[in-house]
Amino acid sequence: MFRIFGVLFGFYLFGFLGAILGYFLGSIVDRFRAFGAIGMNPFSAPRRQSVFLETVFISMGKLAKVDGRITENEIAHVEQFMLKLGMSSEHRLKAIALFKRGASAKFDINPKIDEFIAVCGYSSSLKQMLLVYLIIMGLSDGQLNTDEVNLLRDISKRLDYDKAAFEQLLDMVLNQTHFADGQTMSVDAIEDAYKALGVTQDSSDKEIKSAYRKLMSQYHPDKLMGQGVPEEMISVATEQAKEVQTAYDLIKKHREQNKAAA
Repeated sequence: MFRIFGVLFGFYLFGFLGAILGYFLGSIVDRFRAFGAIGMNPFSAPRRQSVFLETVFISMGKLAKVDGRITENEIAHVEQFMLKLGMSSEHRLKAIALFKRGASAKFDINPKIDEFIAVCGYSSSLKQMLLVYLIIMGLSDGQLNTDEVNLLRDISKRLDYDKAAFEQLLDMVLNQTHFADGQTMSVDAIEDAYKALGVTQDSSDKEIKSAYRKLMSQYHPDKLMGQGVPEEMISVATEQAKEVQTAYDLIKKHREQNKAAA
């Protein structure tokens, strides 16, 4: 396709020699497209998925152990996580081994993050979902302690998140989890809902709707699978999407009530 375009465009600009040059350049583009080197990672989809899964479980182990001890809630969270993924016995054993490796004393997580960046770093969605999974893991025992936050900050920095972007993501995920089982109409719930979408009560309806659509797009199953998130891990993103939807519906209802009362 591109070689034909290259011939025509080259001939139009530079004549016969331009057509020859256009043919060779177009051939290169076609070859790169055939191997998926334009607009996507050069590694195969199975490779991306494998590295993504490995990084998630190793990082979970590191995060669980960073404060010195692994709690029962953290263990239960990982077990529930594997259950949601529908892992076979063989895959469960591998995931547990990865978790234990990350939790081992003085384990250096940087090489694994570097591998993740090399294979999956082209995708902002993959980087964000890694952080989302880890933040949820950190919250499994009720709160994030200082050691956990510092580790998450270090990982986010290596993923090219600046401090403000990470803090916003952290605040959004924290408040999204407040809507896991729905929320009642209260002042605190409304405040949490705005934070879950990364907006404020001063934001316009248009800005809120835009933030909502952006988050729903980021958690969309087809988009995530297309970029390398394993299909079995989509359920966690789907849960986050439901929480975003609940928060957005709460904001809409609250604003409609205010308009009706005005």
